[in-house]
Formats: sequence, C-alpha cells, structure tokens
Amino acid sequence: MDSEAKKWGNGLVNGCQLESETPTNITIKGILGLLMANIDDESNRRVISLGMGDPSVYSCFHTAAVAEESVVDTLRSERFNGYSPTVGLPETRRAIADYLSRDLPYNLSPDNAFVTSGCTQAIDVALSSLVHPGANILLPRPGFPIYELCAAFRHLEVRHFDLLPEKGWEVDLDAVEALADHNTIGMVIINPGNPCGNVYTYQHLKKVSVDNQLFKCNSPLCNQAYNYKDFEKMIAETAKRLNILVIADEVYGHLAFGRSPFVPMGVFGSIVPVLTLGSLSKRWIVPGWRLGWFVINDPCGVFTNPKIVERIKKYFDILGGPATFIQAAVPRILQQTEEVFFEKTINILKQSSDICCDLIKEIPCITCPHKPEGSMAVMVKLNLSLLKDISDDIDFCFKLAKEESVIILPGLTVGMQNWIRITFAVESSSLEEAMGRVKSFYHRHSIQQNGY
Repeated sequence: MDSEAKKWGNGLVNGCQLESETPTNITIKGILGLLMANIDDESNRRVISLGMGDPSVYSCFHTAAVAEESVVDTLRSERFNGYSPTVGLPETRRAIADYLSRDLPYNLSPDNAFVTSGCTQAIDVALSSLVHPGANILLPRPGFPIYELCAAFRHLEVRHFDLLPEKGWEVDLDAVEALADHNTIGMVIINPGNPCGNVYTYQHLKKVSVDNQLFKCNSPLCNQAYNYKDFEKMIAETAKRLNILVIADEVYGHLAFGRSPFVPMGVFGSIVPVLTLGSLSKRWIVPGWRLGWFVINDPCGVFTNPKIVERIKKYFDILGGPATFIQAAVPRILQQTEEVFFEKTINILKQSSDICCDLIKEIPCITCPHKPEGSMAVMVKLNLSLLKDISDDIDFCFKLAKEESVIILPGLTVGMQNWIRITFAVESSSLEEAMGRVKSFYHRHSIQQNGY
C-alpha cells in the first residue's frame, strides 16, 4: 500500500484524524445475508425464508390491480420523467395527508406531509431532524434495528425501554419515565408491532385517567367511553408529561387481524406532537417501490414552527426521494384501492399466523407468549435447556440454516437474546414445510432424543 492509500486507510485528511469508525450494529439484512451464506449448497433443498418481511415473493400475496395500473399509466404518460420537488410532488403530499386524515379527528395539511424513499428514509429524516449535541432517544426493545444504526451514524445516544411479553408487548411506561431526561428528543412506538406482532389498544396509546371523569373518544376509530378512575399511565400522556414527542412507526398500519383495531398515534396529536412514518410497502405489498412518508401531526402547533419546518425541508434537499412516476401514481392508489383487496390480505395474514402458532405448539423448545394480532411477524422464546448443543439464538439460527435450509431471524438482531423472530407472511404450504423442518431440527438436537 502506498503512502496516499495508507493516509486514507487510516482516516487522515491533511494530517487530521477523521472520526470515521463504522457502527457495529447488527442489521436484519446483514444477519440474513450471513445466514444465507451458511446454507449447505450440497443439500439441494429448497431454501425457505421466514426471516424477511417481504411477502411479494409468494404468489398468494400480490398488490392491487389499481396500483399496478397507476404506475404503468404515469410511466407511459411521459409527464413524470423529470425531477420532483425534494419534499415530494404536491399532489402526492396532498394525497398522503388526505389518506391519513381519514382516521384522525382533525385534517392534516399537505405542508406537513413529506415523501420519502421508503419508511427507512423516513426514520433517517426523523432522527436527523431532531438530533443535537448530547441528545438521546428512547427506543423499544425488541425493536427495529435500523433505528439503532441510524442513531449511531448521527452520534445520538440510544436508551432502551422494554416491551413486556407477559402484557402483550405493551410499553413499560415506568421505564420510559425513568430513562427520559431534558436531553431526550422523543420515543419510538412501532404499531402494529415489528417484531412482536402486537397491536396497541386505544387505552394503551392514551392515558385514560385524571379526576375520576369520563373521557369520550371523538375519533371515528373509537366509540367507547373510558372511566378515568383506573388512573392508567399511557403512552401519549406519558410523552406529554415528559415533554417529548412520539415517533410513530406505522409501516404496518391497518394490518391488524386480532381483537384490537389499528389506532394511528396521530389520533393523539392534540396531546403530544407525533411524527408518523409509513409507506405503501406492507399494506400494498410493494416494498421494492420505496414509497414512504414522514408526516407531522401537530394540530396545536406545539412542535411545528417555521424554523423546524425549514430545517426538515433543507434536509430533504440532500436526499433522493422515490422515482417521480411512482410518486405520481400515489393519489390514485390511495384513493381507488378497493376494500376487498385489504380484506383479502388481512385474511391471508390471519390464516398464516394461526397456522404458525399452531405449529409452534408442536415444537417443545419454542414458545409464543402472545399470539400475533397484526403485522407479519411474531417473537418466539427459545428454551435452550431442551437442546443438547445449541448455545444461544445465533447458534440456533445458523445451525438451522445449515441443516434444514430454513432462515429465521435471531432475536439478538432485534434486541432479545435467546428469542427468535418468525415471519409468517408466506404461503401456507411453505410455512408448514419450514416449521416441519424446525421440528425435525428440534428432535435432532433434543436432550431427550440423545438420551440425556
């Protein structure tokens, strides 16, 4: 290596050392790539992945016809081959605001909706817009590891609050209060939950307490009266009391099939400012289209001021958003997709989750503490005491990949050691075959099977 190469390799520019260490955070795609590389190529078995939330690879999942037609039409029109405004096409921003406003007790302004390249870019926008020296953010554990990775690149301190499996993965609000301080910029809520498959109730999203009164929900999603006597601490009121905003990751929005309907966090925007992150990816089954949004829910103007909005717009100036013709298709997609399409997707996900949970019960070394009620994945606890030669969740998943050609995500990736995340958004026949292989893997490595 010559001297010039050595200089760059050591992170030196004009004799100065750059702070350029690469974050070591584990990512889902990174670990799945390693698991795929561990597959035994000589086995000639079909690889079945229960590790990635991309149902588009299965024939039972496909996007709505109107979505495909809209993209084809905008592409062929030759009207959208140029650059779009960095914050997104005006008609796309208006359509996103109108779409989200359907479920809110107030109307969003198009000025508060920004178009992003998938929900991942929306995460980056949220953290980058809020960060300042010494700042910290509260993240759920288990959670989505892109938040940790993005925070590491922004030198943003991460503090984790636990989700409680014994309470349906509810937020440990006592932990949130203990972790927050004057440098806390916000807390992240993922609903419906990834990786847990939970769907938060209206009661958990809002604190229903104070003065033994009755609160009547005015949202079209909620028609119940709740007794304030319970004095229950809930997310929105907790965030308000701590003077922090809520980043609501709703990429799986409306994909709920259990007892609790999906309630967008923006419903509580008059209590606490909410930054809503979402996309077409999951509900329309088009993750490769990379069409997402970053939306400010702040009807009382607590968070939104000209300086903050200008900072966000400036940040978008350095980003590359989705293809212009994809953006142009969004208004028709959001307005004309028929309810029957959504119902079909929900029915398939519910059926698949039922099959998955039934099959989990047949494998003694794994247990599911809370049946999924939404999204596309479920967290499952490993009982290593029943396995002879498995040291942890990483070891379990790598040996499973090698021996059975089945890919499952180690729980450590999402913050829970000795758990695993199973994605059930697959064809039922593939799910049954994959879980059958997991069962065979258990029997092969079972302590009882080996005479111990």
